Amino acid sequence: MSGVNGTGATTLEAREVKVHFAGVRAVDGVDLELGQGVIMGLIGPNGAGKTTLMNALSGFVRLTAGTVTVAGEDATGLSPQKLVRRGLVRTFQEVATFPDLTVFENVELGALGSGLGRRKARVRTRELLEGLALDHLARVYASALPHGEERRVGIARAVAVAPRFLLLDEPAAGLNDAESEELAQTIVRIRDDNGCGVLIVEHDMKVIFGVCERIQVLDYGETVAAGLPEEIRTDRKVIEAYLGKTGADELVDAD
Repeated sequence: MSGVNGTGATTLEAREVKVHFAGVRAVDGVDLELGQGVIMGLIGPNGAGKTTLMNALSGFVRLTAGTVTVAGEDATGLSPQKLVRRGLVRTFQEVATFPDLTVFENVELGALGSGLGRRKARVRTRELLEGLALDHLARVYASALPHGEERRVGIARAVAVAPRFLLLDEPAAGLNDAESEELAQTIVRIRDDNGCGVLIVEHDMKVIFGVCERIQVLDYGETVAAGLPEEIRTDRKVIEAYLGKTGADELVDAD
């Protein structure tokens, strides 16, 4: 089952992706499509295969079977570094800013990594920090940042590479409600300003249903549902994945 509809040069596509570890079918025949300019959520209960699929898409685990295509070009088996050059960039649940560098320097590294010269990298960094309302932190060392701001800086550094597709692994982990709301606004702003497709793996359903135009749900390594947020919210297979059949029956009976 596919997530977002799209065509070739403007999509990240996975077809029949399988990732098996010593007999464990972590991902087992998943299709996914993410179009540029679309924010898509990838959700499911613990152990559903979400992060493994993201690792497969971004080159951090080897596919057992299936294909990955980035903007119309076969990218199956490419290293993370080569995928970045194709326009696919990801963040990790653990924030990985450089604590001894300022916010400006952290984001500038991302811009330099995209191949820009020093002068253009500084211009892009300045514009990006202003656009994401982080410019007031430019001279602050990353080690002094609150957790929520550090996460936003980590995302800004990834965006500085100018990705076509941005993959975010649990960006709201450890954030309070106010920080999660600010993060959600940041994600929408990134999509609006850069036109990139954004795939979010996240347990915070307020973030998922607040920003995602499409949602795909995994359970036991397989897609159980994909569609618009309002469709996913009431899908019985989704409810069963989270609550079990008995819990789903009780919820339906209560309605």
